[in-house]
Amino acid sequence: MAKLLWQPSKERIERANLTRFMRFVTEKEGKTFAGYDELYQWSTTEIDRFWAAVWDFCEVVASSPYSQVVDDPTKMPGAKWFQGAELNFAENLLRHRDGHTALIFQGEDLEPRTMSYAQLYDETARLATSLREAGVKAGDRVAGYTPNMLETVVAMLAASSIGAIWSSCSPDFGIKGVLDRFGQIEPKILFAANGYYYNGKAHDSLERVRQITTEIPSIEKVVIIPLTEEHPDLSLLSNGVGYNEFLSKTPAKPIEFAQLPFDHPLYIMYSSGTTGVPKCIVHGAGGTLLQHLKEHVLHTNITRNDVLFYFTTCGWMMWNWLVSGLASGATMVLYDGSPFYPDPKAMWRMAQDMGITVFGTSARYLAAVEKAVVKPKKEFDLEFLHAVLSTGSPLSVESFEYVYREVKQDLCLSSISGGTDIIGCFALGNPIGAVYAGELQCRGLGMAVKAYNAEGKEVMNEKGELVCVKPFPSMPIYFWNDPKNEKYRAAYFDAFPGVWHHGDYIEITSTGGVIIHGRSDATLNPAGVRIGTAEIYRQVETVDEILDSIVVGQDWEGDTRIVLFVKLREGVQFSDELAAKIKKAIRENTSPRHVPSKIVAVPDIPYTISGKKVEMAVRNMIHDQPVLNKDALGNPESLEYFRDIDSLKI
Repeated sequence: MAKLLWQPSKERIERANLTRFMRFVTEKEGKTFAGYDELYQWSTTEIDRFWAAVWDFCEVVASSPYSQVVDDPTKMPGAKWFQGAELNFAENLLRHRDGHTALIFQGEDLEPRTMSYAQLYDETARLATSLREAGVKAGDRVAGYTPNMLETVVAMLAASSIGAIWSSCSPDFGIKGVLDRFGQIEPKILFAANGYYYNGKAHDSLERVRQITTEIPSIEKVVIIPLTEEHPDLSLLSNGVGYNEFLSKTPAKPIEFAQLPFDHPLYIMYSSGTTGVPKCIVHGAGGTLLQHLKEHVLHTNITRNDVLFYFTTCGWMMWNWLVSGLASGATMVLYDGSPFYPDPKAMWRMAQDMGITVFGTSARYLAAVEKAVVKPKKEFDLEFLHAVLSTGSPLSVESFEYVYREVKQDLCLSSISGGTDIIGCFALGNPIGAVYAGELQCRGLGMAVKAYNAEGKEVMNEKGELVCVKPFPSMPIYFWNDPKNEKYRAAYFDAFPGVWHHGDYIEITSTGGVIIHGRSDATLNPAGVRIGTAEIYRQVETVDEILDSIVVGQDWEGDTRIVLFVKLREGVQFSDELAAKIKKAIRENTSPRHVPSKIVAVPDIPYTISGKKVEMAVRNMIHDQPVLNKDALGNPESLEYFRDIDSLKI
């Protein structure tokens, strides 16, 4: 059994939103629960009653009530949720309109900017007026090529208040990457900053914006937000206007929140695009709202007193997840730039200075600050911090232990996992449950998650495919330009018809937790034995000389052999002794089958812009197969290191 790292106190359990929710369900349904496991079983058995309880407990704002929760709880895909209900996503996020701080923007070397809920409502009202005057109506697309800043949130809220569909990319996306995305959805209005900061340098965006608008004729107006310059030169843009000039000057009137069906489209998100043109995944307003309310209020214990931070760009679904915290009345911290600028302590310094209570980041970041010997609890006052969230890739046992050893002992460390596909999570934190090293605390309420073996049979305490066997509200409503839902079905339902197949390789444990073993399409199969890449990464991260790594399977002599690529610390030379040290760590802590046949040093490891390793792209490179849409990568030049490596031919 995994090592127990933390348990909440009785007082903490008593105060938790989740405890209040169980009491609420008891009063509403007459159903009692001994703990989370019983609540989970009820939520996945009586899915209609569960989601109705979330709707009521989280006080969803709707102008028309729903006639039924779900039309067919056995139908997937195709189940219809909360039919008859009419609501507006932005209205739910702007339900608070007081002086409480809603947003804090912190950029590199910039003074923090804040916006209260009252100011946020006022500016959203003015921008919504401007968008209406520009001809934007329900169903139109409004896009953002922007940093994670105040105006981006305002633009999203203004667009969704009208019923327009919001879609965003971060400004470090290359031109082709943006065209592959926005070119498919044909936005009417584009919001963009004149530039952005990263690692102490200012980067200009206007030339890229010019090329993008030239290639996408649907864009009628480009609204430029000043960031790196107070008065940027917009002469390059024939249809450009400054944000402050575009913003309506008339006194803000009450927002006319368009009242729309539960499944009215809200966001267009994108698949990674490393294996083809990105799929445009359309998410509905009601499903997104309800899923995020559940995850924030019940699984993260967010209240109005919280200061919520997640390190993310506007090109990753965690941005959409973060800003939904407005519906809970909390304060959101928006950070844009490098998390290591001006030094590896930067984010923890910000956590102290802003009183952050929920600190969200990636597994990669936590591994990196541990390698950098950052010890936050010794250097910063993290009195208010009660939760650390991690996602993007599996969090290693060593990183779990690092957080409790060097960050804070009394906090809920929640490794969470889901994806752009569901704009939420399958596995989440549990504020009233224990934390075990290497395990995500629980399967999410209302998410009927199981592990399936190759025969489609449920397994426990064994590795299997992550599936969800019942529908849930935040499933995509459709893919853009996929009228027969052929791409949609192929993406999730080909492997196990009628069951959502997510593509993660997982294990559901006896504690009720979940272990993520990596993406199943990157699973290694030497001699027919399935090995998750996360099992190898966990051991490699313990080797001090290694900064990063990526592992793939190479076709070899009628079988598959494991090849490990490593990025070394500065000043470290690769040697037979280092290779032996790596293999010893893997062999002793996993099995002889996990030991790589080849270990090769490379200058860098390729990642998507949202920070995920791209094993399949590397595998294609070493097999001399094409890698499509390299613009989806944050460092596409790194792929060239894997071309024609002589040592892989022996």
